[in-house]
Amino acid sequence: MDSTSMTKSTASLTDKLFEAHVKHELSALKGAKLTKFLETELDELLDHANTIRLEQLVSAEQVMGVIQRIVVNMELDAGIPELAGEMAAKVTNAPVQAETTLGEILSREQAAAFVEEALELRQQRERFIAEIMAHPVYQELVSNVVYHGLVNYLYEDNLLTRSVPGVGSMMKLGKKVANKAVPGLDETFERRIKAWLSDSLPGLITRSEQFLQKALTDDELRDSVMAAWVSLEGTTIAELNEGMGDVRLQEFVVLGYEFWLNFRKTPYFEGCARAVVDHLYEKYGGVPVMDLLQDLGVTREVIVTELKELALPVVDVLREEGYLEALLRRRLGAFYRSSAAKKLLAE
Repeated sequence: MDSTSMTKSTASLTDKLFEAHVKHELSALKGAKLTKFLETELDELLDHANTIRLEQLVSAEQVMGVIQRIVVNMELDAGIPELAGEMAAKVTNAPVQAETTLGEILSREQAAAFVEEALELRQQRERFIAEIMAHPVYQELVSNVVYHGLVNYLYEDNLLTRSVPGVGSMMKLGKKVANKAVPGLDETFERRIKAWLSDSLPGLITRSEQFLQKALTDDELRDSVMAAWVSLEGTTIAELNEGMGDVRLQEFVVLGYEFWLNFRKTPYFEGCARAVVDHLYEKYGGVPVMDLLQDLGVTREVIVTELKELALPVVDVLREEGYLEALLRRRLGAFYRSSAAKKLLAE
């Protein structure tokens, strides 16, 4: 056989082997063969997971690098908040909102458990009350309540006006006459009362804080919160969401998205992420990967189920669309066209 014939024969054999190889691989990527292959390889991987440590697969710095690139630095398209807002509106307007009560989502026992845990935070509760008492808005509220209560008592609701008919009217008439005779008398009276309130306010605030600290006992708070819960647990989610229109909801989504874009770049976020990753590697870095999977509840059965429900249908679609065959031809063709393969076949 001359060299030309040998070359043609080798090329023909190469093509035949290539086509046979592609056909073999395609047949192996469907049905029972593919299922068997995946299960076999899964067993092999899990067997290695019993010996390979997490830090061998990926380091803590590599994980932090992924967080930095994907979570912190990746530019997100402007359509994301719009899509999120639309989805939030769809969820809010879904029929299930009007069919589901608060009690069906969170049981009374679970609500009581949350209350019990919150009651343990006594120091935070006391600090919260103290901060409210010290707030200027609360102080102004107390000042106005005391002032108007005192004025109403003097002119309308004191013991004298209630006991003697006509005295209240006479006092109001006397007030008008006095204001005409001495212009500004009413303003002076008001200024003096408010000056007295200003001097007395710190003591009033202190006493009100002491009262609240003593009055808001664990039992009182527990009874109040649970009474409120009982009145709300039969309310549907749609009723709780009344007044929250789609436009306003989307505005909140946009605000939350803008907050996230800034928050993810703060040193605080990086510090939190670092703390989580460092703890993960302190606990699992030096042990087999299988220990981590088991603690996460990821068993062989869980993985097999998800492979059958998600991976196999995806492979079927890719095979039907011709992608798998094209992939195999790209992958295997390079070998069959190589000089090494041609030399082996020629021999």
